[in-house]
Amino acid sequence: MIFSGQSSGFCRSMASLLGSPGLRIRALPEVAAPLLRHGHFCSPILPFPRRKFSVVACSVSDFEDLKKKVEGQVRVRFAPSPTGNLHVGGARTALFNFLFARSQGGKFVLRIEDTDLERSTRQSEEAMLQDLSWLGLDWDEGPGVGGEFGPYRQSERNSLYKQYAEKLLKSCQVYRCFCSNEELERMKETAKLKQLPPVYTGKWANVTEEEVEEELAKGTPYTYRFRVPKEGTLKIDDLIRGEVSWNLNTLGDFVILRSNGQPVYNFCVTVDDATMCISHVIRAEEHLPNTLRQALIYEALDFPMPQFAHVSLILAPDRSKLSKRHGATSVGQFREMGYLPQAMVNYLALLGWGDGTENEFFTIDELVEKFSIHRVNKSGAIFDSTKLRWMNGQHLRAIPSDQLLQMLGEHWKNAGILTESDGTFVKNAAELLKDGIDLITDAGKALSNLLSYPLLSTLESPEGRLIVEDKLSEVASSLLSAYDSGDLQNVLEEGPAGWQKWVKSFGKVLKRKGKSLFMPLRVLLTGKLHGPDMGSSILLIYRAGTCGIVSPQSGFVTLDERFRVIREINWEALSSSQPQLESSAVASN
Repeated sequence: MIFSGQSSGFCRSMASLLGSPGLRIRALPEVAAPLLRHGHFCSPILPFPRRKFSVVACSVSDFEDLKKKVEGQVRVRFAPSPTGNLHVGGARTALFNFLFARSQGGKFVLRIEDTDLERSTRQSEEAMLQDLSWLGLDWDEGPGVGGEFGPYRQSERNSLYKQYAEKLLKSCQVYRCFCSNEELERMKETAKLKQLPPVYTGKWANVTEEEVEEELAKGTPYTYRFRVPKEGTLKIDDLIRGEVSWNLNTLGDFVILRSNGQPVYNFCVTVDDATMCISHVIRAEEHLPNTLRQALIYEALDFPMPQFAHVSLILAPDRSKLSKRHGATSVGQFREMGYLPQAMVNYLALLGWGDGTENEFFTIDELVEKFSIHRVNKSGAIFDSTKLRWMNGQHLRAIPSDQLLQMLGEHWKNAGILTESDGTFVKNAAELLKDGIDLITDAGKALSNLLSYPLLSTLESPEGRLIVEDKLSEVASSLLSAYDSGDLQNVLEEGPAGWQKWVKSFGKVLKRKGKSLFMPLRVLLTGKLHGPDMGSSILLIYRAGTCGIVSPQSGFVTLDERFRVIREINWEALSSSQPQLESSAVASN
């Protein structure tokens, strides 16, 4: 490949693109030659205002020494911008980086990209760090951990960006551009009218030294633009997407430093990834267009090229980009809703990845063992909140029983349902209700539902009417007799064995069995048509009235109150669909 008329430094840099792993540039003949001059045109960048920080990034020479220490090591990074909450898409990107690093015995680096000084906040940064820690994605280098390649916040690395910008200017691979915003807008409009790409026309790429001197003397603001070959094709081998290519004539010379001296995103990212010796860049596919600019900067600075892997977006059920209008989208929101970190990690891993089996349940250690970047799918993954809830339930029930018992007990106490968080009642309630709980926050509703007694509304429902018509009043009469005699209380005091023996005897007397026996008993004793095991439910309701830890604010209806409701029901009026006027309606609600 020959770039006719260009400086030897620029030619060497562009020629090195040909030999870079995973990157190829094919140049067409007769590439336009910029006029490279000496003096101010190729002089080092003049000083510009910078924020001052106590931490100083490593110098160019330091980087060369550090690079030798990690040669051959897998190093990946997650680089969020602290301008909001950690989105589930960002969390999945962090997870894939973490799994790849751990599976390869490498390092997982966390870098904060906070160059957007107006929107970046330390509060947002802290929230992101907490979310990553909650997920168990511990970073090897980064804020709070340190490392030899710091600082790990971009706002503290301006001195490093300046060093490499000076290097590019000295080699004439960037130049000063004095175009005003109005001029740039006119260029875009002209290109639009001609149906051409809206690229920079190169007005200041080929000017004389005198013209540059004149603008500098006037104090005209200027940016720094990177020289892009006017023709040719750049290709990379993406680990997920395969070969990706761009035509260089669609790009134009792009800015690496703004007129206020602040570096632009693509320049910062390239310098950071290179000087932190990042071997693999695993990120969202929306960053794929940035790869063209970054690849050119890599080669211009003689940086080794990392391998790229661009992960698909997470989509909503309607296949649009997942956003707030679809419900919860941030890790913090799911944590507050009661989701477990291990369930979130498991579910996020399956959004675009699988181990090739039907298995969907993985611990994080199993994910590390099985993860392969080559099994990441390049098509968009649908975020299914129902599937996430189901998976959370699976992980919840896989928690050791003593740990789960503690979690449920504390939740019930904090919710004001119980006054104690442990004991026999808590243990029995947890054992009975856990299979119907997918989120810890469901536990409060599950126990409150068990303790409530909506008998009248149940009997007046369409399904309840069928139970009433099956001579429910006869079952109620016999049940009242058993309660008034004390037989039922004695049975409940005995526990499960006593209850089972009594039910069989009760069924024989009524000549009922199966559903025709158990459904009326469930309705009369629990006030509901459905629920967990009936015998265990009734025993727990009985214990709730004797254990002394059920809060008065829980809405609990005792057995005495339940039988008072049953006693006051006007069965004849109920059968004829007339409204119930019993004073017991208050208790039943």
